[in-house]
Amino acid sequence: MAQARGVAGGDKKKVVAITVAVVVLAALVIGGVIWTTSSKDSTAGRVIQPQASTAVAPGVVQKRDGAVVVVGKPEATKTIDIYADFLCPICKQFEEKFKDQIQEQVNNGVLQVRYHMLPMLNQRSDPPGYSMDSANASLAAADAGKFLAFHDALFKDQPQEGGRGFDKGQLIKLGQDVGITDPAFATAVNTGVYEQQIQDAYKKTSTDPSLQQDFGNGPGFGTPTVASNGQVVKLEDGWVQKVVA
Repeated sequence: MAQARGVAGGDKKKVVAITVAVVVLAALVIGGVIWTTSSKDSTAGRVIQPQASTAVAPGVVQKRDGAVVVVGKPEATKTIDIYADFLCPICKQFEEKFKDQIQEQVNNGVLQVRYHMLPMLNQRSDPPGYSMDSANASLAAADAGKFLAFHDALFKDQPQEGGRGFDKGQLIKLGQDVGITDPAFATAVNTGVYEQQIQDAYKKTSTDPSLQQDFGNGPGFGTPTVASNGQVVKLEDGWVQKVVA
């Protein structure tokens, strides 16, 4: 009987241990789901913060030319094309590393930059569409002469790839916070006025042989890409100085 009690007690301990393990596992699963959802939706209700951008010198023009934004002084003798996506993490790293060097040459009147903001990762936000919405909004910001401030804020406060992007209301609020007062900006964002131009430009860009690079699995197009004189620039240290030399 003593042995029987011992066996029963052991079984009871096993049941308790299994129950505790199940409860802990369930808590971990629920916690993981909550953490994942919270991370995915981290942009919800957030105000995109305007950034203290590199100073733009007098005479530097920011204007839209179709689906491209041209930044620089009219007398600039060198031109580069930058192809990027506001959701692309490597594009953010590119901006952090080279933005000040590029802007210095723009301010000096040597360099003109043609920004091509592309919807390459349009399906990589949840819900899909952030790459297109942000590209469209940046063109509308260029119409108001505020492209650089808008552009820099979106890269500084970049949403997580695979998560929720900023919605149109948040993009409009950023435009207002960087000094856009024309109500045409909000209309352009809400209606996606430049979406077709952006999509057409992306199709042309992504199939342009001169912009193809080998990323280890054959030639293709990727962001960020910089081109000068019809050739892709190797983004190594000192490339800005080489371009303007």
